[in-house]
Amino acid sequence: MKRDRAFLLVIFLTVAALAYGQPSAVPTADVPSTGEKRKPETSVNFGAKGGFTASLFLVSDLSINGQRIDQIQNNYKIGYFASMFMRINFDRHFLQPELSYTINRCNITFDKPLPTDISGDIPADTPTDPPATAPSDPGSITSSIHSVEFPVIYGYNLIKEGPYSLAVFAGPKLRFIWDKKSKVTFENFNMDNIHEELYPFNVSLTLGVAVTISRIFFDFRYDIGLHNISKKITYDMPELQPSPGENMPDQEIRFTRRDNVLSFSFGVFF
Repeated sequence: MKRDRAFLLVIFLTVAALAYGQPSAVPTADVPSTGEKRKPETSVNFGAKGGFTASLFLVSDLSINGQRIDQIQNNYKIGYFASMFMRINFDRHFLQPELSYTINRCNITFDKPLPTDISGDIPADTPTDPPATAPSDPGSITSSIHSVEFPVIYGYNLIKEGPYSLAVFAGPKLRFIWDKKSKVTFENFNMDNIHEELYPFNVSLTLGVAVTISRIFFDFRYDIGLHNISKKITYDMPELQPSPGENMPDQEIRFTRRDNVLSFSFGVFF
């Protein structure tokens, strides 16, 4: 009996010793954690950036002399912008309001139809099969639009390791067009003093991606215009009317377009 008690006592002491020697499952404050996470505290950064733009006019309606023009060629021209911004960070997310000054340039070309009644006298015995197409004349509209823009974007960092990050973002952009600085030129139109009046305030949707290396980042974005920016077109009719057989003055211009912009920027955090 004494031998059994002594044996049980030895087993008890052995189990207690082994349990005392095992490491604790709950880390203490004295032992640093190897998988330490970023602090979820909110921080604010300021920065500046500049870059290039390429505008695309999505023309939903362009008609001259009552004839609609469907085949329109967009010719990209390089524009410029500079901006200041504030970034509010919270974990992998951020909110970034910006203030930008932008110069967007674009040119569109098309075949401008001529009035069918001035295409010339066609002899009666001239074959009309296949039917002759309406006469046309090349025309173009060139825009240089100066604007002050206020984007507010929300972003999420897909990668955020040390000084490197890869983020996607989206948000609305309010744009104020500076009409006195902007210029729209109509080439090969039979009017004088053609002027396009633009809506001063426009709203766009911004989508993009950004790559950050330490304090330097590269930003690619695409702005989608949400509504028409052309308000109306005014012009003066020429005093002298051409003789029959020549080009008659255009009687009406209808122009409806949205402004989409692709941009690339290089920036730095202060």
